Amino acid sequence: MPPRSADGFVGEGAEANAQGDGMTSGLTLSIDAMGGDHAPDAILKGVDLFAHENPGARFILHGDQAALDRLLAGLPDAASASEVRHTAEIVPMDAKPSQAMRKKGTSMWNAIASVKAGEAAAVVSAGNTGALMAVAHLQLRTMEGLHRPAITASWPTPKGHCVVLDVGANVDSDPNQLVDFAIMGEAFAKALYGLDRPKIGLLNVGSEEVKGHDDIREAMRLLRLYGATLDLDVHGFVEGNDISMGKTDVVVTDGFTGNIALKTAEGAARLVGAFLKEALTSSPLAMAGALLASSGLKKLKARMDPSNSNGGVFLGLNGLVIKSHGGTDARGFANAMAVGARLASSSYMTQVADNLLRLSAVRAAAQSSAPSPVVEAE
Repeated sequence: MPPRSADGFVGEGAEANAQGDGMTSGLTLSIDAMGGDHAPDAILKGVDLFAHENPGARFILHGDQAALDRLLAGLPDAASASEVRHTAEIVPMDAKPSQAMRKKGTSMWNAIASVKAGEAAAVVSAGNTGALMAVAHLQLRTMEGLHRPAITASWPTPKGHCVVLDVGANVDSDPNQLVDFAIMGEAFAKALYGLDRPKIGLLNVGSEEVKGHDDIREAMRLLRLYGATLDLDVHGFVEGNDISMGKTDVVVTDGFTGNIALKTAEGAARLVGAFLKEALTSSPLAMAGALLASSGLKKLKARMDPSNSNGGVFLGLNGLVIKSHGGTDARGFANAMAVGARLASSSYMTQVADNLLRLSAVRAAAQSSAPSPVVEAE
C-alpha cells in the first residue's frame, strides 16, 4: 500500500478508530462541500456514510444551498444531521494560494471560519491543498512557540504506520523547525494511533552520526538536547528505506525532501501494482492461480485503495484542519472525517501546546546558559 500524499492521505484504520466508541456524540464537523474534483456529490455521500455510522455527529455544510439541498433529499442520514450555510463562491482546484487568501466568503473560507468561531471541532476539505493551507494559516494562525505548520503523511509498515512530516508545507526547514515537527509528529502518533511513546527518527542520507549536511546534524543535536528534557524517544538518523520498514514511528524531514520521498514511494507502488496485474493475466495458468488466490488479492487491493486511507492533517495550527484527497470518493471522504473525529476527541492539541511551551522554556534556558562570545582587546 503506498503512503498517502500531501493532498490528503493518512493511514488505514483511522476510520475504525473513530467509530463505535461514542467519541462522536455531540461532535460537530465543518465541511467544505464544494471542494474537490467530485464535489459536492462525493462529499455529501461521504457525509451520509459517516452520519450513518456515527449518529451522534453533526455537520455544518458550506456550499451552494440549492445544489446541496437536492443531494440531501436522497441522503437521509446526512440531511437529518446537517445545517447548510449558503455560499455561491468556491476556490477552484487550480487557484493560487494568494488568490484564495484574498477571496473571503468561499465555501473553504467559511468552513474554516466555523472552526475559528468554535462552532465546529474540525474542518474537512477535499479542495486545493495550497489554498487550504494558506487560508487556514491566515485565519487560525500557528500555535504559540511554533515556527511553521507541517503536513503529515502516514506510511504503512509491517507493524502499523509511520507518521512522516513535513511532506509539502515547507520547501526548506532549519534545525529548530525540524525539532518543532518532531514535537507535533510525536503528539499526532499518540493521538491517532494510540502509541504511548513514539520513536522519532530524522531522515538523512545515512544512519551514521557523521552523515548529512550541517543543518541536519544540528537538528539531531538539538533534538537529542531538548528531547531529553521533553522525554522524547529519539532514535537517531534513518534512511529512506527505513520508513516503510517501520524502524521508527515518526520520521521528520523538510517538505522538499518529504514530498519527493512520498511521490517516489507512490510511483513505485503503482509500478508494482501494474507488474502484479500483468503477471496475473499473462497466461491461463496465471489467471487460474489468481482465481485461487482471489481472497488474498482482494485484501491486497483494499490495502492499496486510496479510499481506505484518506485524511491528511495540517499540524501546528490553532484548530484542526483535515485535507482529503482531491479525487476522493464517498468512502474516502468519510475516512477523512473519521481522522478529524479521532483527533478532536483526543488530547492532541493540548499535548502539542504543552510540549511547545516546554520546548520554548528549554530553548530559553539553553540560550541563557550558552557562553558569551569572547571579544579580544584591540
